[in-house]
Amino acid sequence: MIHINPKLKEKFAEATDAVLPIVAIVLVLCLTIAPVSPSVLLCFLVGAVMVVIGMMFFTLGAEMAMTPMGEKVGSYLTKSKKLWLIAGVAFLLGVIVTIAEPDLQVLASQVPSVPNMTLILAVSLGVGLFLVVALLRILFGIPLRPLLIFCYGLVFVLSYFVPEEFRAIAFDAGGVTTGPMTVPFIMALGVGIASIRSDRGASDDSFGLVALCSVGPVIAVMILGILYSPESSDYTLSAVPVIGDSVELTKLFLIEIPTYIKEIAMSMLPVVLFFGVFEILALHLTGRTLKKILVGLVYTYIGLVLFLTGANVGFMPAGSYLGQVMAGQSYRYLLIPIGALIGYFIVKAEPAVYVLNHQVEEITNGAISAESMGRSLSLGIAVSTAIAMLRALTGIPILYFLIPGYALAIVLSFIVPNIFTAVAFDSGGVASGPMTATFLLSLSQGACYAVGGNLVTDAFGVVAMVAMTPLITIQIQGLVYKIRLNRGKTGETFAYDGLAAYADDAIIEL
Repeated sequence: MIHINPKLKEKFAEATDAVLPIVAIVLVLCLTIAPVSPSVLLCFLVGAVMVVIGMMFFTLGAEMAMTPMGEKVGSYLTKSKKLWLIAGVAFLLGVIVTIAEPDLQVLASQVPSVPNMTLILAVSLGVGLFLVVALLRILFGIPLRPLLIFCYGLVFVLSYFVPEEFRAIAFDAGGVTTGPMTVPFIMALGVGIASIRSDRGASDDSFGLVALCSVGPVIAVMILGILYSPESSDYTLSAVPVIGDSVELTKLFLIEIPTYIKEIAMSMLPVVLFFGVFEILALHLTGRTLKKILVGLVYTYIGLVLFLTGANVGFMPAGSYLGQVMAGQSYRYLLIPIGALIGYFIVKAEPAVYVLNHQVEEITNGAISAESMGRSLSLGIAVSTAIAMLRALTGIPILYFLIPGYALAIVLSFIVPNIFTAVAFDSGGVASGPMTATFLLSLSQGACYAVGGNLVTDAFGVVAMVAMTPLITIQIQGLVYKIRLNRGKTGETFAYDGLAAYADDAIIEL
């Protein structure tokens, strides 16, 4: 009898719960109002199975390897008390982990007139610089709000000098660079760095790294847009697979798997080498801890290969074809509420969202539960997906939504508890991961293509919208908690207040 790791069973159940609603919605659409070819549907179903298995391995691997690695490195850096070492290693880590982000490779191939490696290096340098800023903010207890106001003010000033073709892509860059590789490592690094401080605000300040690291790529791509001023912005949709039988279906995925095996290996190699050198020179972990991390890295690798193969080969063509079919009908505007429904459930299938939700719950001692985080994120992504579908069908400029959205988020930051602001801005980058970059973006592109819109200006921006709305919904959640606390209703004590019962070092341990 085969013994299966209980943790794997648990992760499989979580992944199934996350992906099944999306599969159900797509099946209902395909069997009713949006007829698709059997080839597309079969690819989607096989891709869904691979996504579930990939999520199962990745989430377990992130718990076993990426999170402990980040915490160990962060803790060692702060104990060294050498500012130059902290800044140097943080910059190097930011660059290495960003280059390792698979979604960045996808975005780079879609940006017109800019060489892929030029874009990747520029974005990576942006993340590296802002990771240094984020860690120094934690060490010196600098408030997050003024930094966010300055950074996003700079972003929107730059946006008026950037060619229209680059605006949506620049904001998308901020979302895709904080994906399944970067989030577990960077968030854990923040917890490790915050552990050196003894004041009560240290636990709050351990969040906000992802928020600041999401701004760097936006600024980097905007500067590239100003420098390159592309003359051409042509972009073509991904090909829809045509399959004659089950053997061809198998070959389609088997042909693509080696590509992702190599891609993820090259992406993870710098991270593994960096940690290996750090372990030899500084950490000297026990054999049991090191073995657990190595097994976790293997799980992470297997999970990312299966997840990205399923998402790119199965989900992306299905999303594009479904968008074309629905937008080509007389009831095309029905795509807006359907997009909202898909967005509500698809965020649950983002690997990095699971990591963020549970880490927030642990650090805040249940003040912000994983369940409430998930609910707020789902509502936010539903709204953002509806807006993205509206843009794809009508061509409304993206700044009409982003400027008031970020302005509202900044206003809310003056009202709600600081930790909700930090978590909200972290959530924006985390929610816009590989599922958004594949299925939702391709759905938007298919719809835009069907109505004859500009794919670069109107279809791109889905990731940007997904990254914006959680900033508002999570902070509204914080506002509701604050109102309940102020009213002092019986049985409605604000959970965050419970942190006051713990010493600061106990908060970090939690």
